[in-house]
Amino acid sequence: MPREMRLAILADIHGNADALDAALRDARRQGAERLIVNGDVVNRGPDSVQVLQTLLDRPDVTFTLGNHDDLLRLWHARSDALPADWFTDPFWGATDWSAAQLDRAGLLDTPADWPMTLTLREPGLPDVLIAHGTADHYRESLSDRSDPERVQALRRAPDGREYGVLIGSHIHRPVNAHIDGTWVLNTGSVGSPATGDPRAQYLLLDATPRGWQVTPRLVPYDRAGVLARFESSGLLSTGLSAEIFRQEVLTARSLYTPYWAWTEQEGHPRGPASWQAFQALRPPAAAR
Repeated sequence: MPREMRLAILADIHGNADALDAALRDARRQGAERLIVNGDVVNRGPDSVQVLQTLLDRPDVTFTLGNHDDLLRLWHARSDALPADWFTDPFWGATDWSAAQLDRAGLLDTPADWPMTLTLREPGLPDVLIAHGTADHYRESLSDRSDPERVQALRRAPDGREYGVLIGSHIHRPVNAHIDGTWVLNTGSVGSPATGDPRAQYLLLDATPRGWQVTPRLVPYDRAGVLARFESSGLLSTGLSAEIFRQEVLTARSLYTPYWAWTEQEGHPRGPASWQAFQALRPPAAAR
């Protein structure tokens, strides 16, 4: 029989300290005894140093690596894993700013030891695999739209075990789906949801004699502080990408990724003119 326990699984905080504080308070009220942070603690928002330090100060946190946690280290090192022309492109000003903030605080290399995956094993319950994207890549999306054959491949561990539950993040929207007998969950995003609902999103996962039980949480918080800090911190002055990240918090919509894809498809340079053209084609809706 499994021992009964409650875990809080959260991700995609993206430098939003107010959203993180609200989620942590809620998790405490809900009786979570352990916290799993499934990547993308930093970047995009103005509070990367604060959110990372807040989590590191807690004894009950386990991390997995997200693509933005890794990106800032690679950026600061001018790694050849990144396209060389990114380093001279002003569009990446927000990333450069966030990497510098973490470096000055001595926290830039902290995620270097975070694993790509985490496995939960409880007697009598299906094994659970947690990864920011998937076990194969932190940018691979896991959702209700995932190909069933891909889900079947992901559930098979190298040692021959099979996972009954796959939990991802990265897409900034919650998911609760069954795909060919595999339970697929997504945490959604604490700091930058992409559903039109600005509340901080995370999951409660309970081990019970009846099996794993999941409870999605949507936690309201006042966004005025983090929106103001985009400007007062100096982040907003770094250029267009910071403004897009601020708009994502304001609207609770995905803007950066579709804008990037549109500029690639249309061959437009990323800058104020193409951003205005993109907005004219797809005006961002206000968050609920």
